[in-house]
Amino acid sequence: MCRSCREVWQPNDSSGLPLSYSGGVDLFREGVSMKGLAKLAVLAMTLGVSGTMLAQLAPGAPKPPAHPYTRQHIYSETADPRADIAAALKQAKAEHKRVILDFGGDWCGDCQVLDIYFHEQPNLEVLQKHFILVHVYIGRMDLNLDLAQQYGVPIKNGVPALAVLSANGKVLYSQATGEFRDMRYMDSQSVSEFLNRWKG
Repeated sequence: MCRSCREVWQPNDSSGLPLSYSGGVDLFREGVSMKGLAKLAVLAMTLGVSGTMLAQLAPGAPKPPAHPYTRQHIYSETADPRADIAAALKQAKAEHKRVILDFGGDWCGDCQVLDIYFHEQPNLEVLQKHFILVHVYIGRMDLNLDLAQQYGVPIKNGVPALAVLSANGKVLYSQATGEFRDMRYMDSQSVSEFLNRWKG
């Protein structure tokens, strides 16, 4: 998730953000036999899979991020999320749109990648045409949790966590199982599918 970024990430600055990755796996220690490795190698050659990708197929192999990112300031620590939601609902009603609530924090790499995907085409066009996006800052998983609960979003399952509201404030969707908590390992298409499903 940003399940506190528990993989093998190494922070490179004082922020503690996961800015570099030092993955690797010992195939034999992980229980891959020579026979099994040979089968994987044949399959890899058949499919044109690289050696790096082959290593990632091993049990327990850490995965590199699907999308690099540079930390951006997305979630305001001083905003009043209730006022922001009220304003978004008013705008959505006037413009016949829906509201997306995005619970997260700037420290969360998966939140950063979700924001990148939101702003890539064709996602940006769908987002601007059909939604008002509200970012809700959750601190270090300790702020605005009551607001997340109000909209049926269990932050404990990971962030980013999303909810979709109608212009009248009805919850149309709430991310109950942490679907986007591993956004670094997902692609932009997953966001496209989400937006198109809930655009109304």
